Amino acid sequence: MRKKLRQLRLERGISQTYLAKKLGYSHPSGYANIEYGSNKLTLENAFIIADALGVDVSDLRETEPNFFEENLHKECNEQKSA
Repeated sequence: MRKKLRQLRLERGISQTYLAKKLGYSHPSGYANIEYGSNKLTLENAFIIADALGVDVSDLRETEPNFFEENLHKECNEQKSA
């Protein structure tokens, strides 16, 4: 489902296990479920994955349509409320 995310990871020779550990998962399936589309990508995890892959977070935009617009808007509203 998220071909771009998988492509970036494979191009850099990074395993699902490595990214799972970076995200705090105890099993590789934690990350794999993001890549396969079973789990939604959170904004926080998007920044962690982008950093691990050595790309800008905007490069992950194609992996989740409307993800960034919706979540950035939501995050800005939450910060204004705090």
